[in-house]
Amino acid sequence: MRRPDWRGIESFNALTETQAVHALYACCSSRIWALRVAAARPYADADALYDQADLILAELTETDLDEALDGHPRIGERSGSAASTREQRGVTGADPEVLEDLRKANAEYENRFGHVYLVHADGRPAGELLRILRQRLHNDPDTERRVLRLELAKINRTRLTRMLSPAAQLVEWAQ
Repeated sequence: MRRPDWRGIESFNALTETQAVHALYACCSSRIWALRVAAARPYADADALYDQADLILAELTETDLDEALDGHPRIGERSGSAASTREQRGVTGADPEVLEDLRKANAEYENRFGHVYLVHADGRPAGELLRILRQRLHNDPDTERRVLRLELAKINRTRLTRMLSPAAQLVEWAQ
């Protein structure tokens, strides 16, 4: 079924619990995050939603954070997610050598930290994302987890903003 035609915080507040959870899960693949953000409605304004989303993200357990990471493809890999495809548009058409370096660095990162490299890509070029990845490989695991949460918060905020905007794309809903 298609998402109801809604835009803005008032419309988001008026969604059923199930609709709100589905909309939020499309932003962040953590079930507990989506459930808790939906349960905190109504929000006075978009900023209140963003602040609550950030607070709940900061409180996620490591297991919940890993679940959220599972919803993100590797930088440079194709995905079935329209949001990820849009966010990685700066990687599309990159030089094959840069893409190969990105693939290798992704593998090194995953070997070192045990999870996908997550960065707020949002149209940044492949070379810049590769440079950031290489810098983050020098982080210790605790520092990298903190950086990862900050990057996920940026991604969530971008996706929440798009979700509330009139130009948001309709998404298919599971019944």
